[in-house]
Amino acid sequence: MALIAGPTASGKSALAVAIAQTHDGVVINADSAQVYADLRILTARPSAKEESTAPHVLFGHIDAADTHYSAARWASEAAAAIDAALGQGKLPVLVGGTGLYLRTLIDGIAPVPEINPAVRAAVRALPVAAAHAALSLEDPAAAARLSANDTTRVARALEVVRATGRPLAAWQSAPTGGIGDRIDLRAAILLPDRAWLFDRIDARAEVMLADGALDEVRVLLARPDLPADAPIRRTIGVSELAALLANTADEAAALDALRLATRRYAKRQYTWFRNQPPSAWRRLTDQTQMQHFATKLQ
Repeated sequence: MALIAGPTASGKSALAVAIAQTHDGVVINADSAQVYADLRILTARPSAKEESTAPHVLFGHIDAADTHYSAARWASEAAAAIDAALGQGKLPVLVGGTGLYLRTLIDGIAPVPEINPAVRAAVRALPVAAAHAALSLEDPAAAARLSANDTTRVARALEVVRATGRPLAAWQSAPTGGIGDRIDLRAAILLPDRAWLFDRIDARAEVMLADGALDEVRVLLARPDLPADAPIRRTIGVSELAALLANTADEAAALDALRLATRRYAKRQYTWFRNQPPSAWRRLTDQTQMQHFATKLQ
């Protein structure tokens, strides 16, 4: 299996397609925003024309109103897609910039049972300070590790220890379901020059606006069935273009905000992919290395 990872706008999709065309492959999405059907332009999902150049799966197959899509669910779907490709004698080509997705697929996930809804509701109703104080008593190690202002992670740690009687770290120490031990993985991380990357991000943002990203956001936010907590609302560009739709920002300001948010996201991705994946994963910094990897997968 080939895996292409890296920050947004680094050229992952083009390299994945080149590999699929060269090695009779199937391109499998590993980007948490590109699973949704509603924002093809804003999430830089491959166009219909680009998808016609090689088989593509797990792109745009989830409705925006789905609030329950998770890394675990994606990993299950990706594992099935990988097995299906291999069963057809094709090369799975995983491509994306969502590190949590890749880690869950390869290493597995903590087998935490479903949390009792009553426990979850009680925990989530607590102010973060109160939740952190409770965590200090019920899971001191987690409380010491987490910021007292980290609402999401504090609540998660507290609800797990209350619902299961075991700290979250205990569950995380024995992940299950990973496929890393049964696949031959050829992985590459794209880490191009940052100035080049940011120039691409800036240019792409302008193209997105010209190609209809604003209309995508308008249609999305007009959906009466879109929950307030729908993850797609957090997609980079939604709030920035919503300001333009609400006339609280002009087009130039919205474009600048989109560029800035995307560059900040790319910086976080760049740091994660440079430091977190295994050292055996190739780090590719220029087009020559990428072309060689596409041809040789090494």
